[in-house]
Amino acid sequence: MVYLTRVEHFNAAHRLYNESWSDAQNLEVFGKCSNANWHGHNYELHVTIKGEPHPETGFVFNAKTLGDLIKDIIVERVDHRNLNMDVDFMKGKFTSAENFAIGIWNELQPHVAEKGAQLHCIKLYETPRIYVEYFG
Repeated sequence: MVYLTRVEHFNAAHRLYNESWSDAQNLEVFGKCSNANWHGHNYELHVTIKGEPHPETGFVFNAKTLGDLIKDIIVERVDHRNLNMDVDFMKGKFTSAENFAIGIWNELQPHVAEKGAQLHCIKLYETPRIYVEYFG
């Protein structure tokens, strides 16, 4: 089994808050991330697929095709957007890095499978020191 990872970058804003809680409780749980005026991140997205190299190309998957899929399906929809308000697949969800990674997986997986590949992992860096991994 060979694993291929493509890395993309984008910027997005969000707010972590629970509408049923008071501002004080949101601040206590989410800290500055509950700021009513939002906050942003420079995200780094790692998309890993897995498989066996094709005998005619040596590729598990064409890296250019994978990059195009990520840009078309994810980056164009989230870059310089508000995750709470502008991103359809995040509407009504807490915009934590965990939920965002799951949302990215759910959006990409059918397109990757359609091209004959198997999605292995979404790794999403929210900051250089905080990231989540989702394996479906």
